[in-house]
Amino acid sequence: MSAAANRASVKVPASTSNLGAGFDCVGVAVDRWLTASVVVAAQKGSDTVMITRSGTVASLAESGEDDLVHVGFALACEARDHPVPSHLEYTVNSSIPTARGLGSSAAALIAGAMLANESLALDLQRREIASICARAEGHPDNAGAVVFGGSVLSVRQRDRDDEFSFSPLTIHPDIKFVFAVPDLEVETAAARSVLPPSLPYGTTIAAIAKAAALVRGLETADAGLLAFALDDVVHVPFRRHLIPGYEQVVAAAADAGAFGATFSGSGSTIIAVTNANGAAGAARAMQQEWARLGMQTEVIVGAGDVPGASAIR
Repeated sequence: MSAAANRASVKVPASTSNLGAGFDCVGVAVDRWLTASVVVAAQKGSDTVMITRSGTVASLAESGEDDLVHVGFALACEARDHPVPSHLEYTVNSSIPTARGLGSSAAALIAGAMLANESLALDLQRREIASICARAEGHPDNAGAVVFGGSVLSVRQRDRDDEFSFSPLTIHPDIKFVFAVPDLEVETAAARSVLPPSLPYGTTIAAIAKAAALVRGLETADAGLLAFALDDVVHVPFRRHLIPGYEQVVAAAADAGAFGATFSGSGSTIIAVTNANGAAGAARAMQQEWARLGMQTEVIVGAGDVPGASAIR
């Protein structure tokens, strides 16, 4: 290894997306983390990409070249017309459940892009990193939340379909997010494949109202607005059959006092939105209902104040 090797380390959060009516545009950072480091060194001979994984990504079988951390690294290089270095050594540790609707793919892409930016001095701005990774994913909601933290509204720019705008959303301090993470994987591609190519006019009108209610409900903790917004009409009706027990777990959360519950991302995780006093009860009810259905679950309780991605100095 070259004595002049460049090194960088970064830390990026998990994320939840959609929150019912905010399909493909509303994301919230979640207090689960992926940390990654890279050593960039000049090596003679063939190109080498090495990766050491631990935590929730320890069992991933992708080669170094195919790992999303390296994909994000290469995308950042491409954005600055910088050649991808010939020898890269990554170390990745994650506590983010994979294929559970908690943004593990976005976290990996953004970690890689940030590692390239730090180790190669690419001078990419945070908005550029978020846009690069949103393009790769095909939707910006997770990327916006991971890069900027908190809750973020992420939308395509009207004049550039491949560029995005990111704007923070206010979350009332009394709101808590309760995640019930079952031992069940759902691949995003499979969840998207069941969505219809179009929706009836009346459904579209309802979806617009629900999206507006979501933004205002998160800001005010208005129970009626949030219950309305979390009862999605765009994607959940077509995906709920992918998760055995979805209806029962959502009902259990509501019976325990949650404003409502829905998929985190495309599942399998179910997120309940509650006030601070109701979070423990909703967590217990969801976990007990999953257990009754024979499913082990992890519960995560958080708020809307998780910071975004950062370099580790």
